[in-house]
Amino acid sequence: QVQLVESEGGLVQPGDSLTLSCAPSTRTLTMGWFRQAPGKEREFVAAFRWSDLTTVYADSVKGRFTISKDRAKHTLFLQMNSLKLEDTAVYYCVAALNRKITSALRDPTTYDFWGQGAQVTVSS
Repeated sequence: QVQLVESEGGLVQPGDSLTLSCAPSTRTLTMGWFRQAPGKEREFVAAFRWSDLTTVYADSVKGRFTISKDRAKHTLFLQMNSLKLEDTAVYYCVAALNRKITSALRDPTTYDFWGQGAQVTVSS
């Protein structure tokens, strides 16, 4: 069983920035984030593959959110800039032990392990 240690979210204003982190208890080859807003379905945010550094973003966050990494600590970061009201959601870090193909990175069933979630609230 892989444990995913996530940082806490936060309350920010529109236009602010916030960074989430995720550290798995063992090395995983594919990681990412999904989010779920109240009353809405779970939504893909971003994914990363350690083997070749492939990074994929949802269109809704492309250009505003950036994945970075600490290779020594096998920790992933989600830098969220220019936050909007519609970014309010619980953000879940996800991971899979194996390398996943690019076409599968947006599929939640690809991931075997999910973090506890971090509440991100964007409010004026």
